[in-house]
Amino acid sequence: MILNFINRNEELEFLKERYKRKNFEFFVVYGRRRVGKTELIKNFLKDKKAIYFLCDKSGTVRNIERFKKKIAEYLNEPIIASNDIEEVFSYFVKKIDERVILVFDEFSYLLEKDDAIPSIFQVICDELLKGKNIFLILCGSSISMMESGVLSSKSPLYGRKTGHIKLFPVRFKYFKDFFPDNPIEKNIEFYSILEGVPFYLEKFSDKKSVFDNVKEQILDKRGGLYEEVEFLLREELREPDVYKTILAAIASGKTKVVDIANKSGIKVQDINKYLKVLIRLGIIKKEKVITEKKDKRSLYLIDDNFFNFYFSFAEPYKSDLEIGELKNIKNKFERDFSTYVGRRFEKLIREEIVRKAELIEIERIGRWWGKIPNAPKGENECEIDIVALNEKNKEIIFGECKWEEKVNANSILNALIKKADCVDWNKGKRKEFYAVFAKSFSNKVDEFDGKNVHCFDLEDIGKILIKK
Repeated sequence: MILNFINRNEELEFLKERYKRKNFEFFVVYGRRRVGKTELIKNFLKDKKAIYFLCDKSGTVRNIERFKKKIAEYLNEPIIASNDIEEVFSYFVKKIDERVILVFDEFSYLLEKDDAIPSIFQVICDELLKGKNIFLILCGSSISMMESGVLSSKSPLYGRKTGHIKLFPVRFKYFKDFFPDNPIEKNIEFYSILEGVPFYLEKFSDKKSVFDNVKEQILDKRGGLYEEVEFLLREELREPDVYKTILAAIASGKTKVVDIANKSGIKVQDINKYLKVLIRLGIIKKEKVITEKKDKRSLYLIDDNFFNFYFSFAEPYKSDLEIGELKNIKNKFERDFSTYVGRRFEKLIREEIVRKAELIEIERIGRWWGKIPNAPKGENECEIDIVALNEKNKEIIFGECKWEEKVNANSILNALIKKADCVDWNKGKRKEFYAVFAKSFSNKVDEFDGKNVHCFDLEDIGKILIKK
């Protein structure tokens, strides 16, 4: 594992460019916990005049006292007597004549404890900082708090920001920088567990097997990620146990609203409000058939890889883990992990590979599922892993992902073409492309049954990832 600052150049350059403008800037930086917001900001602050203040949950008065000390240290002057935050800012602004960055990290802690904070900072921005040579950054990990308290149209701070950055996990293409000794196959397995959350990536080692990393960091009570899901849900949500029940239901295979409600013991009429919160947090997603405008057949899936892995492999065995018993979970891991990675492999291909393969100019991409006409009952359901569309040119990609070695492309394509025939989108008028993604092939083909075909193995995928 390495601790270098990786894959934030675009965001860093954005901040640096705005810093050069020499006028008041008000930036909001937010994103899920552990995603690297503080590291981004600290890299931005290097070689610059700045006050970095980490808010805590002690309340407004205590935080003002701590902030005053920071001001006094910066100015090398006695601490101002007033505990009015507007007076503190006014005092500071009068004392400086240089470009200064003010950072309030974990600003959401202030919002959580004091409903008046947005209004107070509105006055500070409008009457004290506007027109001054100050770069203000409000940073927070509580997505709901930052969106409602700072970015929402109902917030007093609405319209004041001059820029914002919502930080997402690093893309898979940068895993090789974290784990230089890993082959791409092992990095995909790491990705299927950790997504691209820097804090998680730093916990795994490319010198250890996947299961040994999981055992030490996620399954062991002393591990750095053992309590991670519990912590994230408690920090972000008022009813963490209810959300855990919902996530466990989805992880067990219940993906429709009624089934999730029944499994979790929540009334159907109440379940949607919980699902919407989990979607906003990026933990789950609502997925519809990609060729359809309406969402009558929508499914709910756990989108976040870490949550997905935890509720698939760790949460069902929590009682065992509490007493250090790993036999059952190890058996499940050996039996089911490859299948689990296969589903995450599909996600990776959809999100980072298909567009860069440049088969068509993609407008929408997702999955398709439906019924096969005239098929026997029990065999009439089919699913296509990847369907990518260009409405303007009536072009469509049908793709299958196989997390297997020595895949027979002809066999996969034969089944895929039959399934594609069930898709009504611009049928008879569309131009079709077919793609198969696998670890390796026993036979690669570029044409099958007169169809335009592309086969991508892990070596091909590695080459696609390094494209700009």
